[in-house]
Amino acid sequence: MGKGRPVFSNIRQNIIEILYFMKSGYGYEIYKSYREIFPNVTMRVIYYHLKKGKSIGEFKVSKIERVKGNYSWGPEAEKTYYSLGPNAKPTMNKQVKEFFEKKKIKS
Repeated sequence: MGKGRPVFSNIRQNIIEILYFMKSGYGYEIYKSYREIFPNVTMRVIYYHLKKGKSIGEFKVSKIERVKGNYSWGPEAEKTYYSLGPNAKPTMNKQVKEFFEKKKIKS
């Protein structure tokens, strides 16, 4: 076994499952869905795993969008949209699938 921390993460795998059904989403949108399905995670952890997953090819940046508005930090926000990368291996998590099926029905 190699040195260092193992690459696998349950949180990152859950994000893969969410993005499999969303197709593409930005950090806060992924965080909101994650909290509804799997509670007790911080936004900071979600952004960490998005960055880590991007570096190992599980996620890729599909687009970056600048949104105008009246935010506490200024007149615009930058939304980075993520999608699944070549190394992502979704397992079709039952909880995630049911969540998005219910969400689709409500829309």
